[in-house]
Amino acid sequence: MLKKIVGLGIGISIVASSLMADLEKKNVNIGFIALTDCAPIVIAKEKGFFKKNGLNVRVIKEGAGWPGIQQKVINGQYDFSHALAGMPIAATLGVMGNAHLEALLSLDYNGNAITFGNKLVKNMTKYGLNPKKRPVTSESLKKYIDSRKNKEGSKYQPLSFGMVGPFSTHNYEIRYWMAASGIDPDRDTTIKPFPPPTMPQNLIAGNIAGYCVGEPWNERIVMAKKGSALVTNYDIWNNNPEKVLQARADFVKKYPETTKAVMKSIIQAQMWLDTSWEHRKEAAKILSKKQYVYAPVKVLEKSMTGTFQYVKGDKSVPNPMFNVFANDYAAYPFYSHGMWFITQMYRWGQLNKAVDMKKTIESVYRPDLFAEVAKEIGYKIPQSPWKKDGVQKYNKFMDGKVYDPNYAVEYIYNFKVTHPKVTQKELKALNTWEGTLKTVQPEYECNYGPAGCADPKFVTK
Repeated sequence: MLKKIVGLGIGISIVASSLMADLEKKNVNIGFIALTDCAPIVIAKEKGFFKKNGLNVRVIKEGAGWPGIQQKVINGQYDFSHALAGMPIAATLGVMGNAHLEALLSLDYNGNAITFGNKLVKNMTKYGLNPKKRPVTSESLKKYIDSRKNKEGSKYQPLSFGMVGPFSTHNYEIRYWMAASGIDPDRDTTIKPFPPPTMPQNLIAGNIAGYCVGEPWNERIVMAKKGSALVTNYDIWNNNPEKVLQARADFVKKYPETTKAVMKSIIQAQMWLDTSWEHRKEAAKILSKKQYVYAPVKVLEKSMTGTFQYVKGDKSVPNPMFNVFANDYAAYPFYSHGMWFITQMYRWGQLNKAVDMKKTIESVYRPDLFAEVAKEIGYKIPQSPWKKDGVQKYNKFMDGKVYDPNYAVEYIYNFKVTHPKVTQKELKALNTWEGTLKTVQPEYECNYGPAGCADPKFVTK
């Protein structure tokens, strides 16, 4: 028996060595920002998924914010990186760097919040804000801004808010939330970029009145009694795409097996994260280390274990979907999600020329490569990379709008507040594919465990 076991072990070792030999590059650098949604990358390292797939990975905390991450991916210092979903699109379009980058997988859904300082919250309460009532709209902020504009006239100084970068989900989320009540973010406010970990200190110093950022940088302010988290991005768009894993397109082409091994490791980590709340608690402890997020475990657990505290002294509000890593196709890079970010780039005047949105997103997002990897590790994928949002219980927008990628051009111009620099006619001329996409709505499913799942009854064995 022992001889058989030893023989089997040698056989497995030979097979493993053979598989590892197929990797074109085993030593890999991955950059990340100190946010809880770097968890899949960190867990892939700490729980040995990278190693099991033949990789020797250095995960490197980037201190220069998202611009630093982008620059180092483009110049090759990072082979892969934690990235805002809009970053690889923006680089490929030449507006945040100038390189063809690819989004290989989605790292998570949700995970952000909009937090305002005590002074602004107090002023908003005079105009109807109840910071304990969910969800909070921007109507009280609109009334407060209008009162100041009426009083100050031409001397009105717009309120300043922070977000993490021009092409960030955070920028689009705070704008979407404000504009839903008629606030013009570009005229009524000033929105500036800051590295995520610096948001709390900038709020406390009075440099900004509030901000939109990922965790744990909202709960740090709440726990310090310096402000309130009024709304999460789940409240704005249920189960919205947040971060992606990005790499240079030429790197992916040159090192295809290495790329697939990295993807496989991270998806396995995402599945591990959603397996149980015990895993989430363990992840919070790991993320609290100095080389990772470096925040107190209790603060990290507020979001990672499916709760969120909006106001200090108030009870944490259960939301098991605050962070979703694998359930409900959270790891899958939907083309339609990527195209939504292009619509926002046009809505807010970040693009000054018309492009073929379908062609662009199909050159950046890689559901084809994801499908290959997913098959090997048993991750279920949807029937189509195109779907609508705003039509089902767990993908609603706060304003009730429906996003159908088949009518992406109309969507851009169908908002009360919008500032495109390209005309609808110009975009229509280049996007003649509209109406031809075969969208398929996936059923809401939790295939990997209760963590990140709306309700235990949705968990499939």
